[in-house]
Amino acid sequence: MDIQLTEEQELLRASVQRLLRDQYGFDARRKIVATEQGWSRKHWNSFAELGLLAAPFSEDAGGLGGGPLATMIVMQEFGRHLVVEPFVETVVLCGSLIEHFGSDDQKQQFIPDIIAGDSIWALAWSEKGSRYDLNNVTVTAKQDGSGYILNGEKAAVIGAPWSDWLIVSARTSGDRSDRDGVSLFIVDRRTANLDLQNFRTIDGRSAAEIRLRDVKVGAGALLGTEGNGVFALEQCRDIAIAALCAEAVGAMAELNAVTLEYAKTRKQFGAALGSFQVLQHRMVDMFIAHQEAISLMQHLSLSLVTREPGGSKLASGAKSKIGYAAKFIAEQAVQLHGGMGMSDELNVGHYFKRISSFNIQFGDPAYHVLRYARHN
Repeated sequence: MDIQLTEEQELLRASVQRLLRDQYGFDARRKIVATEQGWSRKHWNSFAELGLLAAPFSEDAGGLGGGPLATMIVMQEFGRHLVVEPFVETVVLCGSLIEHFGSDDQKQQFIPDIIAGDSIWALAWSEKGSRYDLNNVTVTAKQDGSGYILNGEKAAVIGAPWSDWLIVSARTSGDRSDRDGVSLFIVDRRTANLDLQNFRTIDGRSAAEIRLRDVKVGAGALLGTEGNGVFALEQCRDIAIAALCAEAVGAMAELNAVTLEYAKTRKQFGAALGSFQVLQHRMVDMFIAHQEAISLMQHLSLSLVTREPGGSKLASGAKSKIGYAAKFIAEQAVQLHGGMGMSDELNVGHYFKRISSFNIQFGDPAYHVLRYARHN
């Protein structure tokens, strides 16, 4: 599959490429990650000014109407440059949940701030021992008058230390693993009795363990229908998987490019590495893996646009296949660069770490192979 981009989509790609090429080189990225904040408000504002934060939202929601294909274009370029700013967490995950399941008041209150770059969001859905099951929820939400009181803990919430708002899944009824009875709540990250234990992830991002102790929210904090949170999260997960696959494809493209260039210039036994046939075969395998990943990424993004049946199954197929391909390319790139492949000064090791992180977000390849099989 080869998507022919429209003129507007090509302009979006060119704009993102130019911005990142001029302002988000590898050295600039390392400096951003090394700061106390771990991300750049300046660059986030640049993304907003360029319209990247508005691109996926529909025109009715105040966006540019680019949908999943705009997300795919942006995330491919972000993957090439290892962008750490929370685009997936804020725009793709939480933005999609608000746009598709929020009330009119919630859309009017929150989406304009997301588009303008004025608010950062994070999705708190995973818990210790829950693995990748969206319905395995022990955080509780008890009704208190017209509002709710939340108690429990969330694990590995990506972007939470940077966020202004959280979307938290909590059980309003049923047992721990019941599909029904999970609801979503919008929670101010600075609200009383909400504690964060921050940490850095292997790919340089920030995450947190979250503890909620009698956190009070009003009736307006409920996002979507009470007890229907798992359905909303499933829809959101497929959109997020498509975005992450596009990011991985971008990272794979850059790894192939730098590895090929290195093989042309690095000499061993008086000859360039690229002249050895066995290494040529290995780089051909890397190229083929990347091309297959591009096709799957495009198919998945188009299926989200057309809302074709079986989209969730396709998301699992793409996540597993692209996950294995990305892991293969990252491993080969490191090996072909030798010991320097994992040095902090070379970008190859940073791509390897990002791909390792990608592979466990919303389910590792093995998990999605089983999920794909269950859809048959």
